[in-house]
Amino acid sequence: MSEEPTLFPVSLVWTGGRTGKLSVEGKAVIRTGTSSSDPEEANYHSPEDLFVASASVCYMNGFVDFTRKMHIDFKAFTCDAVGTLEKVGRSFEITRIRIRARAQIESEELRDKIGRALELAKKYCFVGNSMKCPISHDVEIVVL
Repeated sequence: MSEEPTLFPVSLVWTGGRTGKLSVEGKAVIRTGTSSSDPEEANYHSPEDLFVASASVCYMNGFVDFTRKMHIDFKAFTCDAVGTLEKVGRSFEITRIRIRARAQIESEELRDKIGRALELAKKYCFVGNSMKCPISHDVEIVVL
């Protein structure tokens, strides 16, 4: 990645209530809403969903990049993340994110290297490093 600043423009168009269409040029549109009791709004991705998802996706991408750099293969990777929204003072904040990752490998000999790739992904996740809430990582490495 270049050391020059990179811009990420997005466009959000209000579609009524608290819903919208979030777009990035050349990519699929994401419908946005809230986690409210309104069924229409709750059908779409909330800011909280997208916040937690961004940490999870960045962690996965880092893991994939480090396995490629280390020339190691894995068979599958899953990542479940949960963000906790709490009242802090007069407003609400995501106060923590818990990521549970599972990597499947073919042989026990790869366990340490896969573990190292997971650690590096955690350390260098620039999205997670940009967030003020703590992020915990529970990892499971399974030999098929």
